[in-house]
Amino acid sequence: MSKDKREMLAGYVDGELPENERLAFEKELSENEELRAELEEFMTLKEMTGIMSYADLPDEVWENYWQSLYKKMERGFGWILFSIGAIGLLFYGLFQFISELFYNPSVPILVKIAVTVLALGAVILLVSFSRERLFAYKHDRYKEVKK
Repeated sequence: MSKDKREMLAGYVDGELPENERLAFEKELSENEELRAELEEFMTLKEMTGIMSYADLPDEVWENYWQSLYKKMERGFGWILFSIGAIGLLFYGLFQFISELFYNPSVPILVKIAVTVLALGAVILLVSFSRERLFAYKHDRYKEVKK
């Protein structure tokens, strides 16, 4: 069977053919036994792939997985290290900005102190907010509901 016929067959099965192509294909379908057999195979394939889904692990497997002390600690420890790293990088970037600000003698000392305090507060709030959003997302009761 030609590539064009297979494409038309797939379009027909999916209901994507324009009216004139669909009518021409149905006419050819009534005359061609090989094409009808191929259509049946396509329909069977579409039906099978429509009902297939990935098998999820049973709840008992996940419960056993999370019983391990190591498994419980690794995520918490990972988030602590991630937070420390994020804070460190943000502090470094702010330090570079602030050092440039401090080396400029025309900027008043009060402005320099205010910018420093503002930057430190912003970094801490950003990390805190990010952790809170992640916690809320992980504990969302409705995230499994499909839209």
